[in-house]
Amino acid sequence: MQKDMSLAGRVSSSQKSIHPGLARMVNRHMSGPWLQPIHKATLDAWNRLKLESGFSADSRFILDSGCGTGASTQFLANLHPNLKVLGVDQSDSRLSKNGVHDGFLIDGNLILLRAELSSLWRLMLVGGYQPEYHYLLYPNPWPKPGHLKRRWHGHPVFPDMLALGGAVEMRCNWDIYASEFAYATSLLCGQEISVQPYVADTPMSLFEEKYKQRGHALYSVAIPAAVCAAYKHRRSVQEELSSSADSNAGAAGGGV
Repeated sequence: MQKDMSLAGRVSSSQKSIHPGLARMVNRHMSGPWLQPIHKATLDAWNRLKLESGFSADSRFILDSGCGTGASTQFLANLHPNLKVLGVDQSDSRLSKNGVHDGFLIDGNLILLRAELSSLWRLMLVGGYQPEYHYLLYPNPWPKPGHLKRRWHGHPVFPDMLALGGAVEMRCNWDIYASEFAYATSLLCGQEISVQPYVADTPMSLFEEKYKQRGHALYSVAIPAAVCAAYKHRRSVQEELSSSADSNAGAAGGGV
């Protein structure tokens, strides 16, 4: 029997709607900073990036998070020749398919870097780096309901990713993942973010090309840069108020 290739790559899950624990998880992640230590290899890669590429907080750049082989990064670099385009993936085997053999490659305005994203996003945020555009193209869907915290919108780094800013776009081929991503963003930012169907007229990545050929429905969640900036400002104000309250409480508890 010939295999139906249109079914290959489709997400199969027992979860049929937004996870009932998502709102509780997002609210918990909003309640305070995520304090997990920075991944050492990613810190080294970040320092190398700044040293060898002239990458600074003043750089105008596009961030392609989870770039895989870097095909989407190359597409973006060709489309935006006046911007640096940084593609990041943790997989050495995937990046090596595009000539990355020691975790780092520069080719014109294209930069490919091997790094762990939850650490890199926090390093960028603390350092004052902000992409003009931030793409998350076809992230691992982690379709088992018990894996919610592994999906980006269920991960404790999600608030930092949004605060990093720029115009964010996530694309996927699972409607539930897209709905959850939009819902989690709406909870954090206080503005309604919606899911839109996406038609890949000119595929940006190998996954997008494959899904187009197989006739998969694709989904996009786009978050305007202004929404991320407003969230970052509100979060900063809340952190300052919290810090001030803690200081006042400490002073009130002091004795003579």
